Amino acid sequence: MREYTLKNDFLTLKISEHGAEIKSLVRNYDNKELMWQADPKFWGRTSPVLFPLVGNYWEKKSLYDGKVYEMSQHGFARDMDFHLVKSDEHSLWFELKENDETLKKYPFYFGLRIGYKIKDDKVKVIWKVKNTGNRSMYFSIGGHPAFNCDLNNSKLLLKKGDEKLSENVICGVLDDAGSGCLSDNRMELTLNKGKMHLSDELFAKDALIIENRQADSVTLIDSDNKKVLKVKFDSPLFGLWSPAGKKAPFVCIEPWYGRCDRVGFSQKLEDREYGMRLQIGEEFKASYKIKVY
Repeated sequence: MREYTLKNDFLTLKISEHGAEIKSLVRNYDNKELMWQADPKFWGRTSPVLFPLVGNYWEKKSLYDGKVYEMSQHGFARDMDFHLVKSDEHSLWFELKENDETLKKYPFYFGLRIGYKIKDDKVKVIWKVKNTGNRSMYFSIGGHPAFNCDLNNSKLLLKKGDEKLSENVICGVLDDAGSGCLSDNRMELTLNKGKMHLSDELFAKDALIIENRQADSVTLIDSDNKKVLKVKFDSPLFGLWSPAGKKAPFVCIEPWYGRCDRVGFSQKLEDREYGMRLQIGEEFKASYKIKVY
């Protein structure tokens, strides 16, 4: 599958047209690869775009206009080929539209554009979703970038604005039955001056779901106590993940507009928590940034 490259003095970024997915982000001065390289022994992806679903529907099903639609975890965009529609020295834009196969799973006409821009030591990831159909459209979208790290010897710094979080963070966790949906249980992450230690045990129940805009940036700090990168976002919630029980050498920092259903949810698409809605012809736009140190 074809890959496209953006490069400046600080960074080299590679994007695949399959899933419009970041495949590599290299810090040029020491040639350090920052992105997880999709070793299937741990997890065979690098930075999939989650659309039109983040997480799972309850029982993998949604209900809309009297019909039941089935969709697998995180939607279909990550497994589809996008088209490059615009490019210059510092940016790339990819597009995906509905087709006969997507309409079987998701009854909406849409245009999804994903943009990547590099400037100095930052990558900006931009999502544009347009309702091109003749009725209201419901969707979720999110990022899932995986960053290389020595998991058990790394930390995350959580901030809101310029302030380190002074209180612990409350996370949602998935249910124990394997549905991939949100349980009623909560987990408290202990922070010390905004910092939390990563570990394999932290993800024993899969992803940690941090709602209610508790933070808007997460900085990865390595085993030498040096900042590696920062993910900055405006999304109402985000996820942290590394595969349970695998001691995988990476962590995902995931800005989300949407999340999995709660256990036992009604399955009505229009009632999903954190679900996004677009009127006919309306466009949604959001972005996040990765700053490299």
